[in-house]
Amino acid sequence: MDGHPTLQLVRESLLPLLGGLIKGTIPLTLISFAIGLVLALVVALMRLSPIGPLQAVARFFVSVIRGTPLLLQLFIIYYGLPSLGATIDPFPSAIIAFSLNVGGYGSEVVRAAILAVPRGQWEAASTVGMGYTTTLRRVVLPQAARVAVPPLSNTFISLVKDTSLASTIQVVELFRKAQEVAAPTYQFFALYGVAALYYWVVCLGLSFTQSRLETRLDRYVAV
Repeated sequence: MDGHPTLQLVRESLLPLLGGLIKGTIPLTLISFAIGLVLALVVALMRLSPIGPLQAVARFFVSVIRGTPLLLQLFIIYYGLPSLGATIDPFPSAIIAFSLNVGGYGSEVVRAAILAVPRGQWEAASTVGMGYTTTLRRVVLPQAARVAVPPLSNTFISLVKDTSLASTIQVVELFRKAQEVAAPTYQFFALYGVAALYYWVVCLGLSFTQSRLETRLDRYVAV
């Protein structure tokens, strides 16, 4: 113990932990989710493709991602790939692992949302001369978005918390910063509590944004 009163230590740690949130957790979340969302759409379209090999590859990818722990995926990329001659820095390793994870879980959400669009929408678009890509972009995906927003928002919120796993490969994000500050003082309860409060506030904000987005999308649903 260094003799610092707990409250004083908490006050002194607020800015360093906030820095870990802003410089580590938030960028890691946003970049991973954006890449993962694109990957999810690609994998979902592969699952819906009439081409057998594409379906098989997509099914295998989803099976591997959903059937293995995220922490293990992170370790394979950061600690395992160097044995094959591919060394990746901690932050990019975390982005790759989280993006693949979001892509695997998100693809099933996107696929289900696309399947929820009535088949008649595809047929109606075809009768006016729209091709597959145009129909998907202008007719199907806008409708599928409303179905996909709630589960994808939950995935995004979960990703905010899952980024704490990046601390295991030396990525300096919110949880890692809390560990660094708490280590010399042994005030783990107080400082982890501050980190938990930051995570909670961020997730509350995202939940509010999700609710507003769902309300906005509901305006375009015919009654």
